[in-house]
Amino acid sequence: TVSTDFDTSDKLYFEPVFWEHIYDIIKHEKPEGVIVQLGGQTALKLAEKLERYGIKIMGTSYEALDLAEDRGRFSTLLRDNDVPFPEFGVIETAEEALELAKDLNFPILVRPSYVLGGQGMKIVINESELEHHVVNLLKDIPGNRVLLDHYLDNAIEAEADAICDGENVCIIGIMEHIEPCGIHSGDSNAVLPTFDLSDNVRQQIIDITHKIAIALKTVGLINIQFAIKDEKVFVIEANPRASRTVPFIAKAYKEPYVNYATKVMLGNKKVTDFNFDPQKSGYAIKVPVFSFNKFPNVNKELGPEMKSTGEAIHFIDDLKDPFFKKVYSERSLYLSR
Repeated sequence: TVSTDFDTSDKLYFEPVFWEHIYDIIKHEKPEGVIVQLGGQTALKLAEKLERYGIKIMGTSYEALDLAEDRGRFSTLLRDNDVPFPEFGVIETAEEALELAKDLNFPILVRPSYVLGGQGMKIVINESELEHHVVNLLKDIPGNRVLLDHYLDNAIEAEADAICDGENVCIIGIMEHIEPCGIHSGDSNAVLPTFDLSDNVRQQIIDITHKIAIALKTVGLINIQFAIKDEKVFVIEANPRASRTVPFIAKAYKEPYVNYATKVMLGNKKVTDFNFDPQKSGYAIKVPVFSFNKFPNVNKELGPEMKSTGEAIHFIDDLKDPFFKKVYSERSLYLSR
């Protein structure tokens, strides 16, 4: 799939996104720097090589990108900034996992570091499941630092996208997921703006987003995912890059947010240089698209591992809309544990 318009770029390379191919292109083009924030998780994983080879990363530094990806170090940053997050611990063996589980209490969300689309994530409810999953995980991804979170059952999930220049933060959108917390954000129906969060919760999200964006020294885009339980907001994770929701919000609000963010990454502009004027009317719903008909043997239950292959946008005037009512009524229909 080519998602870059031919009118936008001077050149398009049809190459696998592997380091060897990227490095050949860099040697040929000799760019001033490379932007990794707009290539999803795959591009972020190349940042370490860019840093090692002395190639300038435009925008948020490799150090900050790596900190956000390392789930243990990121949780420490949250603690240092008084940002609530689910109780957690980092393990590297199944024995450590079983010991840690005694303090965390089940259910537990198992999350490996540096993975794409929630790969290997699972909610476990007892020691047997935990041991089995961690053993398999470390066999598939040797040496991975695995994060165990106490899973917040029946929580609401939301996410915020923002542009930051290292000093100033502009939140471009806050979306509320229709499905309960624990479903991968790519598989959730999500509503912009939020439809059921209190002003208190929204303010907590705004305050926390500002804190994290500044603490990570973000220069460009950042996406932060939250779990809300009993009116308290917990941080699940932060992605210091453009998430799948950025083009969605840009389309819904008719604002060129990626254009703004790119100018910030290049150092040409500050957030305060832009006149943000989102065209807000009604609600926009992000609807996941699945390809189960092409993969008939895939388990159709939804959980922390992403299964959608795309998304659509659906506009409604108000929450009385039949489409919203239908999606909301089916929010727990396909849940796995």
